[in-house]
Amino acid sequence: MIFIDACLKKPTPYTPVWMMRQAGRYLPEYMAVRAQAGDFLSLCKDYRKASEVTIQPVEILGVDAAILFSDILVVPLEMGMGLKFIKGEGPVFDAPIKTQSDLDKLDSELAVKNLSYVYDTIGLTRQNLANDKALIGFLGAPWTLATYMIEGQGTKTYAICKKMLYSDPELLHRILDKVTTVCIGYAKAQIKAGVNAIQIFDSWAAALEESAFFEFSWSYILRIVDAIKAEFPDFPVIVFPKGISGYLDKISGNFDVFGVDWSTPIDLAKSDLSPRYVLQGNMEPTRLYSKRAIDEGIDEILSVMKGTPHIFNLGHGILPDIPVEHAKYFIKQVQEKSARA
Repeated sequence: MIFIDACLKKPTPYTPVWMMRQAGRYLPEYMAVRAQAGDFLSLCKDYRKASEVTIQPVEILGVDAAILFSDILVVPLEMGMGLKFIKGEGPVFDAPIKTQSDLDKLDSELAVKNLSYVYDTIGLTRQNLANDKALIGFLGAPWTLATYMIEGQGTKTYAICKKMLYSDPELLHRILDKVTTVCIGYAKAQIKAGVNAIQIFDSWAAALEESAFFEFSWSYILRIVDAIKAEFPDFPVIVFPKGISGYLDKISGNFDVFGVDWSTPIDLAKSDLSPRYVLQGNMEPTRLYSKRAIDEGIDEILSVMKGTPHIFNLGHGILPDIPVEHAKYFIKQVQEKSARA
């Protein structure tokens, strides 16, 4: 698998490429399956349909890896939190965590077992996916998950969660600790079910000042990484803390790949993190609206990363109105240009 070889710094004939959110709304084939499933959570829980949409981008676009179709919020959902995806609002929890009593109601062990539909999706997908294509599992970082669980929905200010961080840090640490325990069990179960790599998404890392990031986010990510590596030492682990370009020189850990978001200059990430870690990323997703912009973005990143361990990706998820033709063009151009480089 070219993707796994790249994760482990082995030579590859070209730079492997995939996209975050590649199984998504820009694909008519995905929308057809989602319409059959009903709502988003029903699609996540229907392992046959979830497996189908996981494989679609591999067959349609020719990406070098599939990423499991699911959502980071299935973890708090299966811990016992009521969750709805509301059109125009996104995910909303019925009863956000406010107190220790709220936290005590959530079940860590049951959550890992309740996520069996994810493991079924992985098993079926690995069975039907081409042998040379990797299957990436994923989970949300504890800080990002806890923020949703405390705020009750997406947020632009993080006011409720950050109020807890500074006024009751002990409670926030207990929440993060419990979520981390679930994440470790969930990650190991995904590996046993058949994924070939795992990515940890910290979508809201940039909400934290430096000292808070390392205390309330990064330390918990490293706990997950270390737990995976203790049992599966050669298993590739990718971390993606979004928007922390100012802290890159202080980043270290036992992971293999560091995902670079589009707002972080790739040459900065290279100088701070390469070749200790394989870099993944980081083209600006809106470049996919224009083939000229696609070519310019690819050329610039390949020029910086030439001769350096690298996996090509967007610097965040593909947008829902990107033309499929442009997504295909992006994948093909990365593969062809990097082979000639």
